[in-house]
Amino acid sequence: MEEPALFTAAEWNVQALFDGQEKGNEYGEYLGAAGWTPEKYTARLTAISQALLQMAVMPEGKTAQKPVPDLVGFVEIENARVLEDLAGGALSKYGYSWTAFANVPGSPLGIGFLSRFPIEETKVHSITAGKETAPRPVLELRVAPGGKPLVFMLCHWKSKLGGDNATEVLRRASARVIQRRLREIKQTEPGTPVIIMGDLNENHDEFSRRSGKYLCALLPDTPGAAALAGRSRGALRECLVLSGENPPRASAFPDDACVLYSPWAGELEDGSYYYQGGWETIDHFLLSDGLFDGAGWEYSGCRVLNQEPFTGAEGVPIAYNPRTGRGLSDHLPLVLHLENR
Repeated sequence: MEEPALFTAAEWNVQALFDGQEKGNEYGEYLGAAGWTPEKYTARLTAISQALLQMAVMPEGKTAQKPVPDLVGFVEIENARVLEDLAGGALSKYGYSWTAFANVPGSPLGIGFLSRFPIEETKVHSITAGKETAPRPVLELRVAPGGKPLVFMLCHWKSKLGGDNATEVLRRASARVIQRRLREIKQTEPGTPVIIMGDLNENHDEFSRRSGKYLCALLPDTPGAAALAGRSRGALRECLVLSGENPPRASAFPDDACVLYSPWAGELEDGSYYYQGGWETIDHFLLSDGLFDGAGWEYSGCRVLNQEPFTGAEGVPIAYNPRTGRGLSDHLPLVLHLENR
């Protein structure tokens, strides 16, 4: 089989994609008493499937070889059945033959993948901090298009509901689990590319948005952030350092810091979520240095899909309304392009 020259991955928080069966754990607006029906669920699946056809368009000057992304990481889906319904419905001819889903027992929404390549391995990492458990785990998946491995970690970190600082402990706990896995993979499989993706409920510049006074799960590679982390015991194991340079390497932080490339820090503009009149960059692709070493799968570009049908006339996301059935999601998708070298 000919090796694929391109690989496209998408990340999308689809905003509370509940199925058409009532199980009692749904949000109130997705109950039959509120007007939610199997027909609305089917219509929403169709709209999301059609939107996926807009995602594989390559950056300017490059030609798309595939009509849909090879891998899609969905945030806020109710269960594994939703993935199966997507794969077997309007998307059935595109070969999404492999799926993976994870959530925390009792949680109304989880995370999951659709893949056009065989899933070779999955791992589910639960997140705890003291007596608290994060509402979603980290779902790790491995594919090997062209025989060259790629590791993806799909996340939906704790929201800020309850206060930015009060909820940071669980986001830092999530970063700690990811960092541990990054170090394990680097030790056992040097050079294997790792991609962190999903809704992290934290901006790439969260540290500066909080005036550089609070330790966040995502930190910039700056002297101020490095100094604050250095004064906090264990902080370097609970934070991911973001860089706009590729390959990503520590500048202000120690050489052994966990540094990842963020397209938000290097090339993307505006944001993926519009909140209280301003853009937020809470949806992410974070890339390890294995995508910048000149061999195997290499980073080619990243885009935020700030266009129709994802945005309206005002250029912001069109949130889904379960009462009217209009809109897509209050988050914009991100699309990652890789090239086989």
